[in-house]
Amino acid sequence: MAGKKQFDMDAALDAAMVQFWRSGYADTSLDALSRATGLNRSSIYSSLGDKDALFLRCLDRYAARYGEKYDDALSCATSDPVAAVRAFFDVTLERIVHPEVPDGCLITQSTMAIPALNPGVAAHTTKTLDLQHRRLHAALKAGQLPEQHAESFAVHVMAVNQSLAVMSRAGASPAQLRSIVGVTLDALSQAVGTLKDPPNRLPKKRAPRNCECLGR
Repeated sequence: MAGKKQFDMDAALDAAMVQFWRSGYADTSLDALSRATGLNRSSIYSSLGDKDALFLRCLDRYAARYGEKYDDALSCATSDPVAAVRAFFDVTLERIVHPEVPDGCLITQSTMAIPALNPGVAAHTTKTLDLQHRRLHAALKAGQLPEQHAESFAVHVMAVNQSLAVMSRAGASPAQLRSIVGVTLDALSQAVGTLKDPPNRLPKKRAPRNCECLGR
């Protein structure tokens, strides 16, 4: 049929996403994108946009793909926030060891590259990272953590999650990454336990059992 696209758009976007993920924004050239997608420059521009536009499409694609997995992991937060955060980290740890995807995290790499991005792309990257913070905050609030605790742990879990991508690229083993996660889960478990079983307060003074003793 005349005018029909001669390539698979989803496959092309996935290939571009992996290229940005593997090499980062600054080190991904149009030639590299052309080789990855199998499209020439003019086809990239006409079908996928310029480098910035394509990068944002790939970043949103990545965020949506793993965001759905994170949402599923956190769905049990109402009944068990610790189990939910453990499942959240499992999504990241499983991605890290997956043999068919690059090491690290596209969002983490993009955040680190913000100084090299134009203002519009940088702002969108920051917004993408903030989605993870809001996702975690909402889940921890649903788990009955007070606002201050929910906010603190949301920021902490987000930071640890991003650090896993950096550590994995630096050669940390799966066991070491699990150990990092374990420290956070222990801290969260202790906090949740304290909220459920607050420290015993001094007992209130009891009234005399027999009112007759009041006059004695």
